[in-house]
Parts: sequence; C-alpha cells; structure tokens
Amino acid sequence: MIWSAITTSPIDTREVLSRVGAEEDGAVALFLGIVRNSNGGRPVSGMEYEGYAEMAREQLAEIAGEAAERARTDRVAAVHRLGALAVGEVSVAIAVSSPHRAQAFDAARYVIEQIKVRLPVWKREYYLDRDAEWLDGQVPVAHGGKVG
Repeated sequence: MIWSAITTSPIDTREVLSRVGAEEDGAVALFLGIVRNSNGGRPVSGMEYEGYAEMAREQLAEIAGEAAERARTDRVAAVHRLGALAVGEVSVAIAVSSPHRAQAFDAARYVIEQIKVRLPVWKREYYLDRDAEWLDGQVPVAHGGKVG
C-alpha cells in the first residue's frame, strides 16, 4: 500500500515501517532526515519547516506513487513534518520494501530527491551564534511536472 502524509506531530518511525513489508520482500530501506546540530560550520539549535500543507500532501502522494511505479512495488511510505523541530528530531521518514535491495534503495532515494525539488516546504534554521535564516531551496515544479 502506498502511503504518504504531512504532519505537525513527531514522526513515529515504527509506524512508517509498519506500512511497508510483505512476505515476498527481501529488503526494507528506511531513510530518516534528522535535524543536525550544525550547518556550514555554524551551530544550529533547531529549525522550522513551513509549507502549503494541502499542496504538499498532493505532491508527496504523487512522488510516492512515482517511486512505487519505478520500483515495481506498492509498498512505499513517506511522511514530512512541518513546524518547529529540535536537534535530533526526524523531519522526514521514507520506507520502501521490495523483493530486492536495489529497488528499495532506489525508490527511497527517488522520494527524498523529489521532495527536495517539488515539495512546497521551506526550512528555517535557528543558529546559536546569530539570527535564524531561511535556507535556499529549489523552486517546486508545477503540479504534474516530471523531474529526474
């Protein structure tokens, strides 16, 4: 089953993993995006994700569906968090299961790379040594656009 979500709640990685897997699968790939404590040599105290939630839900569902099609599996789960996050918290989780590891790895990588390009979500980092800063991102592709 293909599943995707945008949430303001902490991401439960066990729940994401529980949404994939079948007896015929020999591989499960799990990717977690974690808030790190530094960026570009600057100490980070946390970050905030803002976005258009409804549009992000639609885009993430489309991306997960494309990944499933590319990997020839229907076992893809992806969730992205919005709001304020502390260092160490999960901002995005992607799980894919398939009969072979290459399919699972490729599909998980496709999802995260497409999120970076297409999801209408913006990241603001909070620094210990100066003010917060919105990070440069990429302009999302119009709905239905294909990338990579």
